[in-house]
Amino acid sequence: MHRGVSFGAALLGITGLAIADNWPTWRGPNRDGVSKETGLPTSWSPSSNIAWKLPMPDVTGSTPVIWGDIIFMSTSENNGVWLWAIDRNKGDVKWKQQIAPSDEKVRKGNMSSPSPVTDGKTVWVMSGNGHVKAFDFTGKELWHRDFWKDYGRFGLNHGYGSSPLLLDDGLIVQVLHGFKTDDPSYVVKLDLKSGKTLWKVERPTDAQTESPDSYTTPTVITHNGKKQVIVTGGDYVTAHDPATGKELWRGGGLNPRGNPMNRIVASPVVYQNLIFVPTRVNPLQAFHPVAGGKPDLAWATPNGPDVPTPVSDGKYLYMINDRGIAYCFDLQSGKEIYAGQRIKPATYTSSPVLADGKIYMTNEEGQTIVLKAGPAFEVLAENNLEDYTLSSPAVSDGQIFLRTKTHLWAIGQRKSAARK
Repeated sequence: MHRGVSFGAALLGITGLAIADNWPTWRGPNRDGVSKETGLPTSWSPSSNIAWKLPMPDVTGSTPVIWGDIIFMSTSENNGVWLWAIDRNKGDVKWKQQIAPSDEKVRKGNMSSPSPVTDGKTVWVMSGNGHVKAFDFTGKELWHRDFWKDYGRFGLNHGYGSSPLLLDDGLIVQVLHGFKTDDPSYVVKLDLKSGKTLWKVERPTDAQTESPDSYTTPTVITHNGKKQVIVTGGDYVTAHDPATGKELWRGGGLNPRGNPMNRIVASPVVYQNLIFVPTRVNPLQAFHPVAGGKPDLAWATPNGPDVPTPVSDGKYLYMINDRGIAYCFDLQSGKEIYAGQRIKPATYTSSPVLADGKIYMTNEEGQTIVLKAGPAFEVLAENNLEDYTLSSPAVSDGQIFLRTKTHLWAIGQRKSAARK
């Protein structure tokens, strides 16, 4: 965000409070992995261009979220799940609060996988074993819900990993599962101030075996002046009325070969008038929303991602698969601009971030590849923090924050003076 713009122009659509140099959710101010920041670092190493680093207790798939002077992070430590509040100027811990009294490792992840979300006054956080809590910025607990107690254990093969979706009037939580349970999948809306259930709707599916499992995070689109909550998983994309949870429309084609192991990890994302719906690589589909019935398919490609969620600059859609192959498509038509471009060979689990005309993509070895945004494939830098990484980058006020297994790294210098 340029400092010269008016306050009104700085307001964004999460709660009316999120400004561009904050990173209040897993995928940033607009839930799409895009930041308006400029002048961001391009190159760094463990010994260069690092403002500070803070030791971490364990690896996590969750991403830091940032508001002003505070960074919030979910962590796994002492056989529990905790929320840390970190002073972004000093790089030290302001306070810790427990989210869940127990932890469990599931394949790559643990119970700290969901990312927090904040509106600048309250931070909401969820654990993979069903605890949902709200805290104010001093660390005071405001309310607590236990989904396992209220609705039953989650039954995903790789452990629960969805992050909550923050709307103006509620917190949306999806539980799409089936591999380890016969319980139905569902979507819930919680009251922001009390945690009370405002509505809970089942989300039926005919998906089999592991295909009901979804690790995606819901998003929202506005169609004809009305918001729709978008949920993907269980072989379908659905839109729901935020006021009631009622299913408005349903799109298929996410599992055209009927693969019983077709779990979905990459989340839906909205750019302009399109909803981009990844599956397990093939296909990635772009839908136009509708008021009801079946959505209109704009385009599709067999060269979608598995784990990393795509990102766009408004003209092109950029995609990296989990093997380090990059693709670029025209956003509206789906025309392939470039394809099959190899970046640093590794496993890519985190999702790319686009800012300052650059695309930042971090792999599990702690290497962040920086590509130039645009129609020509160009690698600008390869930066290595030499540590295992599952978390996606976060961008705020001139800095990039990366969470590795052993540290949280603040890369580059903060642009503005510390806020009091």
